[in-house]
Amino acid sequence: MGHDLAAELGYSHATGNPLHRAVRWGASTRAGGWVFSHVLRHLDDAVGRVTRGRRSAPGLLAGLEVLDVTTTGRRSGQRRTSHLIAAPYDGTLALLGTNFGQAATPAWALNLEADPRATLTYRGVSREVLARPATPAETEEVFALAAGFYPGYARYRQRVGERRRIRVFVLQPA
Repeated sequence: MGHDLAAELGYSHATGNPLHRAVRWGASTRAGGWVFSHVLRHLDDAVGRVTRGRRSAPGLLAGLEVLDVTTTGRRSGQRRTSHLIAAPYDGTLALLGTNFGQAATPAWALNLEADPRATLTYRGVSREVLARPATPAETEEVFALAAGFYPGYARYRQRVGERRRIRVFVLQPA
């Protein structure tokens, strides 16, 4: 690809300590997914405020790195920021719209479908990107890579099954 967005941002995931691995397992369960889908955003906002943006709830609890992804609301036209975990993929980053295995497609994914322009922010560094839908082959590769650092992705995909299409986006510099 010639432009390594993940390396430029210093974005990667570690294996995690035993607590991190236990939280990752718990978050991947049906009950854990429901709790995290309803609570994590608020908890993450609080951790960000207390640490002045230096730490995130998923980072502290599960050892997973979080990006702020700012999209344009498809209905409101307002800028919306979501705290997301990305998968380093093929010299860039990919986003998986699993929504913790819940039935609904996350709003950020629908926003990117309507307007692929987004701003990524990680550790105070921002980059403008364009999100394109992953091809079916890329989707399989991204899920395999993502399951390597967070097995919950495979469980979420299994849980969602055929009820909805999980959107996967590959990010490219704008």
